[in-house]
Amino acid sequence: MGRTAQYEHTIAAPLEFTGVGLHSGAPVTMRLLPAPAGSGIVFRRTDLDNFEIPALGRNVAKVSYATSLMRQGVLISTTEHLLSALIGMGVDNVIVEIDNLELPILDGSALPYVEAFERSGIRTQRRRREVIRVLKPVEVREGGKFIAVYPGSGYNICYAIDFPAPIGRQDFCVDLASETYGTTIAPARTFGYRADEQKLRDMGLIRGAGPENAIILDAKGPVNGPLRFTDEYVRHKVLDLIGDLALAGRRIEGRVVAERAGHAMHTALVSRLLKDRSSWELVHAAAPESREEDREAPSLAGHVNAPALMGL
Repeated sequence: MGRTAQYEHTIAAPLEFTGVGLHSGAPVTMRLLPAPAGSGIVFRRTDLDNFEIPALGRNVAKVSYATSLMRQGVLISTTEHLLSALIGMGVDNVIVEIDNLELPILDGSALPYVEAFERSGIRTQRRRREVIRVLKPVEVREGGKFIAVYPGSGYNICYAIDFPAPIGRQDFCVDLASETYGTTIAPARTFGYRADEQKLRDMGLIRGAGPENAIILDAKGPVNGPLRFTDEYVRHKVLDLIGDLALAGRRIEGRVVAERAGHAMHTALVSRLLKDRSSWELVHAAAPESREEDREAPSLAGHVNAPALMGL
């Protein structure tokens, strides 16, 4: 986005995607529509009288194998890949129309969304973008698992995973301010072990999974290779994390560190961050050429009343 990074954006034209849900296996059609500045990301169930669910932490429902949203008993499931693509590509406002409970898995990554955004264009809006500037550390720990956010410029994410063979330990870092999301993160696909397949299906999960939309692993490696990156697994975890952190309602200005975390811990971090009003402030995003100057001499004119954070 370059010099327009301090302003909000929406997609330039409607987009449509069709496919099946990863876990439900149900067919679904989804349309993305341009939305007015300041409206955020809102899901709309067209099969349920256009019932709307804003993509906000207060609406988080189940987060075991995917991140789902629920409001007044209405569910939207497996939101993380689309939310990741929107945040990663700098789209602030969009209406997501969906005619079933789960988003389409497509190829298991966020790349189809990125390619669609690039074809249709992303439109700059007149409203200044607000970001959550982290002021002090916020951490979530669970045994040997860990996720935290710390003060820092940009939007930096470092993730480490440690899975059974053949994945092992991998780590990856990215700064979303570098605008490399489309090439370094978006193509990374979801993955799973063939040995776990029947157990997950017995739980009512991965009914739509297959070699066309997931990396399937046996003891030797991917059975449907090649990989898009040698470290595709950890890059996909970064992709998921970006999508889950989108539920904060704004981009984050800070440094996120995760060690063997997952959807539940990602969303727990969002909840803990937003509940601690002393740990963040809302500020207007700075233009790239003035970011350092703004941080050294902050102006009260650039601040937004913190309680006005969307979803609180």
